[in-house]
Amino acid sequence: MSEKSQIDYELPKKILEEINNIAKTKKLSATQKNKLKERIIKEYEKNSFEPGEALGIIAAQSISEPATQMTMRTYHFVGTAGIQVTLGLPRLIEIFDAKKEPSRVVMTLYLNKKFNTKEKSEKVAQKITEKKLRNYIETISLDLTAKKIKVKLKKLKKSEIKDIIEIVKKKFKNYKIKYLKDTISVSLKKDSSIKDLQKLKKKLLEVHIAGIPTVKNVIVIKQNNDWLIKASGFNFKEILKFDEIDKTRSYTNNIYEVMGVLGIEAARNVIIKEIKDTLEQQGLDIDDRYIKLVTDMMTFTGEIKPIGRYGVAGMKSSVLVRAGFEETVKHLVKASVTNEVDDFSSLFDNVMVNQQIPAGTGMFELIAKMNEK
Repeated sequence: MSEKSQIDYELPKKILEEINNIAKTKKLSATQKNKLKERIIKEYEKNSFEPGEALGIIAAQSISEPATQMTMRTYHFVGTAGIQVTLGLPRLIEIFDAKKEPSRVVMTLYLNKKFNTKEKSEKVAQKITEKKLRNYIETISLDLTAKKIKVKLKKLKKSEIKDIIEIVKKKFKNYKIKYLKDTISVSLKKDSSIKDLQKLKKKLLEVHIAGIPTVKNVIVIKQNNDWLIKASGFNFKEILKFDEIDKTRSYTNNIYEVMGVLGIEAARNVIIKEIKDTLEQQGLDIDDRYIKLVTDMMTFTGEIKPIGRYGVAGMKSSVLVRAGFEETVKHLVKASVTNEVDDFSSLFDNVMVNQQIPAGTGMFELIAKMNEK
């Protein structure tokens, strides 16, 4: 095999394509191109693992050991509107535990070119922000004698008042609702108690009028040449329906919402990004491949599985491995009742019974044909 074909053989096709693209862009000579390949091969070999390497253990150590140095600081404020973002160890635990409802959900929304200005982005922010009836009220009072609730509205456009009245009438069909000048009155039955009035008052204040439900604390910030919107809340699916939003770049740190809207591959990318961002904020540098390996274990089934007894650790085929992690008695009893067999194909169960582990030199068998004399 020639030197050239040897170099080509040792590198993956994708890397070779990148080398060719760089050679064309930089206008490298044949000698320079071969030197570049040789340097890349050396770097490639440095970052390769030996066959039989226990990569799972290395990945676990590489992530968990630096994580012990992380601060317990739970949040910081983004911008001036007080959007809280969970950081440090609490955020890392949230990601690996695959919590369905993170403590603080933050959406980062990029805008299409037409709307990439401060004025237009602020209008979009106003448009998506959740607005309840409480946001349109000047005063609210209880008439205990007539069993009425009187809601005095702020100075609004006629169209806005009309929409508010329609929504209130639709929500409270069983009550008498009247509008006079700038006041909405909601009448209860005469035998209603003060407690009923108080309950109705709370319900009235929480009636959704406009915007996307749960989207709160919306701020507009400039990042490089982009005006983007940071918002806390759920409903990512509804947000992407807006023509102003750039669907190709916008994302949320709620992994399950991303999976529901864009699929498991997009959710995998968000998990990787969130882990890397969390570690970088703490000044920790961990090889991307370890993060990707753990993320692949969490998502390869098509669903998001946490690293724990109800996820990745609980999926292990070995009875002893599951028992060695958590809930020992439960796993052993269940295995004995269902007549489960342990095939000793993993590391930990072989360590438990003092057998050679199927890793390193232990994963190979030597077969020799001896010359008979």
